[in-house]
Amino acid sequence: MKFGTKAIHAGVKPDPATGAIMTPIYQTSTYVQEAIGVNKGYAYSRSGNPTRNALENSIAALENGSYGACFGSGMAAIDCVLKMLKPEDEVISTDDLYGGSYRIFKTIFEKYGIKFHYVNMLDVKQVESKINQNTKLIWVETPTNPMMNIIDIKAIAKLCKNKKIILAVDNTFATPYLQKPLELGADIVMHSVTKYLGGHSDVVMGALVTKNDDIAKEMYHIQNASGAVTAPMDSFLVLRGIKTLHLRMQRHCENGAKIAAFLNEHPKVENVYWPGLKTHKNHLIAKEQMSNFGGMISFSLKGNNIEDAKKIVTSTKYFVLAESLGGVESLIGHPATMTHASIPKNVREKSGIVDSLIRLSVGVEDVTDLIEDLNNALKA
Repeated sequence: MKFGTKAIHAGVKPDPATGAIMTPIYQTSTYVQEAIGVNKGYAYSRSGNPTRNALENSIAALENGSYGACFGSGMAAIDCVLKMLKPEDEVISTDDLYGGSYRIFKTIFEKYGIKFHYVNMLDVKQVESKINQNTKLIWVETPTNPMMNIIDIKAIAKLCKNKKIILAVDNTFATPYLQKPLELGADIVMHSVTKYLGGHSDVVMGALVTKNDDIAKEMYHIQNASGAVTAPMDSFLVLRGIKTLHLRMQRHCENGAKIAAFLNEHPKVENVYWPGLKTHKNHLIAKEQMSNFGGMISFSLKGNNIEDAKKIVTSTKYFVLAESLGGVESLIGHPATMTHASIPKNVREKSGIVDSLIRLSVGVEDVTDLIEDLNNALKA
């Protein structure tokens, strides 16, 4: 089954009671049982809900995985993975990690005795140098947020092989339309479903997908025991959003390519970070592990003046200033004061998140309007 067909049909089927083509919203907390311990597969909606289960099956199918689990947010999904660890376990991750992921690592799980190492994952040897007998998880984000670095998933997977190290990949920016980490050797794929999978800026949700039976057993145990599950209505909205994922991603990629080319030639722009550019430092790996390059772009300004960046992000018309990404509408943000404000300035700047860095989530509007909008803001 090709991806576009999967997006519409995988994991879902007409309602057996009525023939409804859309999965019903099972807005219920509990289910009537025929006798003690005898039910129709559902007892309580924290443990399982038909609408949520249909979505979990759909996302798992898109990633070519066997098991899917949905959570109340992307951070709740990350929380589930970290709860698979125990005190004195060690984690290796990238040094340009999403601010929310860094925050939960640093302020929540460090105090429970888990040790985190942050390295430049573009250099696989740096990852290898931190592996020891306590290493239990390698957390990869690719493309990274907001520097758009591309990490070689296959190369990292080789380091994990036969060492009982779980490899988890945050696939939020790429989506399964552009990149399938499980096929490249990952054990777990994480999504902030809030972003491209939902696609319409109306849901907050996270998801995990795996092929591994043991990981799945632990994943479902934590999902049920901790209870950070997503609601039936939200599950319905994402099921609807996924049906157009392939169409939306095609336009995101087309618009992203044209806007990256425009910014790359603009006299006020210092650097453009988009993996589709041949000048991108890991462009060749991006070509190998991605089918296209997405609609996320970051760029910095000549002079690196924070006031110039603030002026630009408040001067656009179609690119609206807001947190998040991946919706049909275009968004603009300033990582140093927004998504990555929780990371100390010296740590941010070391990874390239300078004061003038601006991040774009390129939507599906007419690209000529978007380019004109950016051009006017840069003139301002």
